[in-house]
Amino acid sequence: MSAVVVGAVRSPVGKRNGGLAGVHPADLSAVVLNALVDRSGIDPAIVEDVIWGCVQQLGDQANDIARNAVLAAGWPESVPGVTVDRQCGSSQQALNFAVASVEAGHYDVVVAGGVESMSRVAMGSAAKVGGSPYSPGFSARYETAPNQGVGAEMIAERWGLDRTELDTFSARSHDRAATAQDSGWFDEQIVPIPTPDGTVVGKDEGIRRGTTVEKLATLKPVFREDGVIHAGNASQISDGSAALLIMSEDAARKYGLSPIAAIHTAVVAAADPVVMLSAPIPATEKVLLRSGLTVDDIGVFEVNEAFASVPLAWQKEFGVDSNKLNPNGGAIALGHPLGGSGARILTDMIAHMRRNDLRYGLQTMCEGGGQANATILELMGAN
Repeated sequence: MSAVVVGAVRSPVGKRNGGLAGVHPADLSAVVLNALVDRSGIDPAIVEDVIWGCVQQLGDQANDIARNAVLAAGWPESVPGVTVDRQCGSSQQALNFAVASVEAGHYDVVVAGGVESMSRVAMGSAAKVGGSPYSPGFSARYETAPNQGVGAEMIAERWGLDRTELDTFSARSHDRAATAQDSGWFDEQIVPIPTPDGTVVGKDEGIRRGTTVEKLATLKPVFREDGVIHAGNASQISDGSAALLIMSEDAARKYGLSPIAAIHTAVVAAADPVVMLSAPIPATEKVLLRSGLTVDDIGVFEVNEAFASVPLAWQKEFGVDSNKLNPNGGAIALGHPLGGSGARILTDMIAHMRRNDLRYGLQTMCEGGGQANATILELMGAN
């Protein structure tokens, strides 16, 4: 039984301590969930599960935020929710779990997505609540504790990427995101978010217009004194949420909905947890091999911009045209709300594929523990 995407929506991405900081992440998720069902016209009672990504599952994001978001949205108490953590790829993994469950016949209708309010629950908070995530057994195997910034430096060194290349990519991310915003390309994806102070946040807040390589050159490296990684070529700390409505083809027909895209192939891969951020490369190799497609068959690639060195190293491996890689900017410009980023990127990629009649799109993102998801979407009815 094939699984299809029949809807996708996201919140704007808010800056740290910006417009969305006052919104509880369960309530932020609830707005997105309600927009998803409102736009599709379905009764939320038919949703059989909400699979929700979230990385820092404590404080405001504790106690299964997926279920809390369902209840905050006013959906029937009969709708369950489950929260998953595959680090930065949590909501992309949520999609893959949703698709697998539909294709196995476990569900007919399921929502996949995620949230992260990094203003309210700081990155790394969960690891600071007593003890250490790295056990004696782990430490006996790896002498160096994983650090994503150091990993980004290691990738830059291994793939021969200098600071000018990284900063050029970063400035381009802002320029592309600004063009997309000004052209209205994000408007159809975004549901405006009302905030407790009565304002409404309707646009992504992280885009820095006029960013240049010269301006970025003034920023100091963060992780190595002689390094190349700094705040300007790394993803932004952000708040945001996104969701996709997944159905079996039979259910889509039953409820009168037109499939937008099919999940052609989905995989997960892993590599060195200390370098941490290189796994999008084997994940891409794996998803292409399993799909039977080649790089030339893919019309758009989304490689999460955790740090500029990640997509640039990936690009060196696959030789992809720069115009096909993150065409509307990425996390350097738009931000990276950890548990919500995978679904945010998927939502944007689907809209880009529809706007440009692209049959295939490939998304991959690096994740803590040296992991990466890779997903190939196929646009329904594309030429």
